[in-house]
Amino acid sequence: MSVDKDTVRRIAKLARIALDEARVAPMVDELNGIFTWVHQLNEVNVEGVPQMTSVVEQRLKMRDDVVTDGGNADALMANAPSGEDHFFVVPKVVE
Repeated sequence: MSVDKDTVRRIAKLARIALDEARVAPMVDELNGIFTWVHQLNEVNVEGVPQMTSVVEQRLKMRDDVVTDGGNADALMANAPSGEDHFFVVPKVVE
């Protein structure tokens, strides 16, 4: 894929970026260089390589999903300005 000056102007307009006419030609070269590099990445054999979400392998700390404090809905609702059946009642915000 290659980019021409008209495409760069259109991208700049869609992105709402002010692009001087003097920067259009260098931007064509930069974008074409990026696309060439991405095309080179398609040639890399990644079969059998696990997907990564970060360059550093991380694992989320997991804990048991256990209720540690509960069963006190009455005490919680005592502080609420308005409530019904252990639910907070708030003013309607969407008509």
